[in-house]
Amino acid sequence: MGEEQNDEVQACKEENLATQSNEDFEEKFKNLEQEYLRVHADFENVKKRLEREKYQALEYCYEGIAKDLLPVVDTLEKAYQSAIDAQQEAISDGIKLTLDNLLKVLSKHGIEVIDQSGSFDPQYHDAIMQVPSNEVEEGQIVQTLQKGYQYKQRVLRPAMVSVAKN
Repeated sequence: MGEEQNDEVQACKEENLATQSNEDFEEKFKNLEQEYLRVHADFENVKKRLEREKYQALEYCYEGIAKDLLPVVDTLEKAYQSAIDAQQEAISDGIKLTLDNLLKVLSKHGIEVIDQSGSFDPQYHDAIMQVPSNEVEEGQIVQTLQKGYQYKQRVLRPAMVSVAKN
């Protein structure tokens, strides 16, 4: 009779071990499954981020050349103004035509002049100086010292302006 009880106890222990082992296995499986889902989600997020960055890089691929062309625009504008001041109509007309064509090409590719009228906006303007003025409200742009440009939604160069101070 003692041996039968031992066999039953042993069988019961083995059954408990098998149940315990099965529960451990299921818990490990669930943990691994959760870890897999997290890693997979991280991978998908990285993939989406890289795709967005690729499109942004393509969208703003002309930004470097656009920045390099801005001094050319400035020089043409100064030459145009000098030709007007010197009353050399033929030269000023040629420079104006060249400048207009260049600005048209830049505009075609998303490069636009930043609005330099109205209120000062630090996102688009650099205040170089404040000018006392009773004619204009404080914070309004009084004079543009250098035009600013943006490429699509990015500022290539902020406009250098003087701002009214009361």
